[in-house]
Amino acid sequence: MRMRTLASAAALTAATLTPVVAVQAPGEAATKRTWERLAHCESGGRWHINTGNGYFGGLQISPGTWRGYGGRRFARLPHGATKREQIKVAERIKRGQGWGAWPACTSRLGLR
Repeated sequence: MRMRTLASAAALTAATLTPVVAVQAPGEAATKRTWERLAHCESGGRWHINTGNGYFGGLQISPGTWRGYGGRRFARLPHGATKREQIKVAERIKRGQGWGAWPACTSRLGLR
């Protein structure tokens, strides 16, 4: 009985002294609203834009990144895909590269 009490007390003490750190899981999906805010910053919210700067669509994705994360399943280039399809590929990019794939706008929006 005494051993069980000591073991329980030790476990309780360890649990109480262990710091709890809240960290967002890297693979956690962003909300639709977050992607819309990012697109507003990146392209003025125009999902079918081709600005001629080498980046395409609402989230301004390069052709190589689009291809590398499976975007060609939907369209040759991002601006030819739907908003939903662009977000689907962007989620993959975010899992692979983090918010750093969109450095200026994610910094401005506080996404890190």
